[in-house]
Amino acid sequence: MKKYSRRIRCLLLTLVLTAGLSAPAALATEANPPETTPPSPTVATPKDPVESEILNSMHVEATAAILVDTGTGTILYEQAAHEQRYPASITKVMTALLTLEAVDQGQISFNQVVTLTSDLYQGIGEGGSTADLRVGEQLSVLDLLYCVLLPSANEACNALAQTVSGSVDAFVELMNQRAQELGMEGTHFTNTHGYHDAGHYTTAYDIYLMCREAMQHETFRAITSSRSHDLPATEFHEARTIYDTNALISSWQYGSRYLYEYATGIKTGSTPEAGYCLASAASKDGRDLIAVVLGAENPVQADGTTNRLQFSESSRLLEWGFDHFSMQTLLDSTYFAGTLPVSLSRETDRVGAQASGTLEALLPNDLNPADFQFTPEFTAESLEAPVEKGQVVGKVTVSNGDVVYGSLELVAVASVERSELLYRMAQIQDFFSQLWVRVVLLVLLAIILVLVLRWLLFGRRRRYSARRKTGY
Repeated sequence: MKKYSRRIRCLLLTLVLTAGLSAPAALATEANPPETTPPSPTVATPKDPVESEILNSMHVEATAAILVDTGTGTILYEQAAHEQRYPASITKVMTALLTLEAVDQGQISFNQVVTLTSDLYQGIGEGGSTADLRVGEQLSVLDLLYCVLLPSANEACNALAQTVSGSVDAFVELMNQRAQELGMEGTHFTNTHGYHDAGHYTTAYDIYLMCREAMQHETFRAITSSRSHDLPATEFHEARTIYDTNALISSWQYGSRYLYEYATGIKTGSTPEAGYCLASAASKDGRDLIAVVLGAENPVQADGTTNRLQFSESSRLLEWGFDHFSMQTLLDSTYFAGTLPVSLSRETDRVGAQASGTLEALLPNDLNPADFQFTPEFTAESLEAPVEKGQVVGKVTVSNGDVVYGSLELVAVASVERSELLYRMAQIQDFFSQLWVRVVLLVLLAIILVLVLRWLLFGRRRRYSARRKTGY
């Protein structure tokens, strides 16, 4: 009898354990029927970077240079652009910028009349550029700005500095503070005008940042694109005309030789230590460029004429940027990244993913975006229905070597409805797959097993005893 009961207990226990552990697996099989082996999402095949012959075709005859498309912020050309150089009178762009910002903030006004003080020539030695302004002379803030940016008057810079900050020294501190705010990490100013000082330096890239900010101001653009300006009569001067020193815009000094029809500014600068410098801007066919050329020379040519390279190299660089670069589409919705597995649906077991939107970049004309690297990344290895058309499922990134152009989202190309039956079965599967549920289930089944065995064993004895008493 004992041997028989032990066999019954072992058999029932085996059945119960088998049922308890295999039920979730059975449900899982029904909720996620076996799939064929469909194609996996597109895997990016590494590509070697492609190079542009156009980029290798340009060299600027200067110690440093940079060319930037301001609309996109794309650096088209750079040559020692982050190496420190002396800026000379290009410094005056910062002086003008701070003055314009003071006007915007209501601290001063363009019509405000400034009386020039005895600090007018602070930090200015012999040979500095000037508008022959005198102590005690009175001019408006706007006229002083023209003096700063056209004939490059050093003394006008000090006059504006005192007007904005109360003193030249306080204004120089403000110049350095603003430079840091603009990200000009390689820059330090010691004066308002750029007269040579060993501690007064910047970089071609920093000058671009400064000029880009200044060109946001309509008044700055109007002044730096002007050929001349009429100053009113004062106690010290009759009414007179001042002229722009930028030969890309004005023929005042060198005739029409260096005029560039698309030029819109910006500022000249030269000292024996800095060489000949020019920050220039131009607009053509809806594009805006800023070029910076530092440390150019003015060589005398065989015919006895002087080639002023700060102008000829700047216009050549600008025209090269306009001619050899164009906006190209890198990526759009035609890019298909493959398909992703989808569960809990009877309609389909996969859904396609494509790029959403358009990604463009300014590229050399000899580069084909199709040769770039396209790298898709998915948010998950599979999806659960329901899936909505346009649902974001990842992103795709475009790069060429170390240059990353950007990314677009990957979205589902179609909607996939959820099967309620498969969904409920998956919920049951998830419920039974939890460890605590399995433990409780096994405990309950064990209790039931004990009760059944108890009934079988003790019930048999009671029935046997009952038959003996009744005689059956």
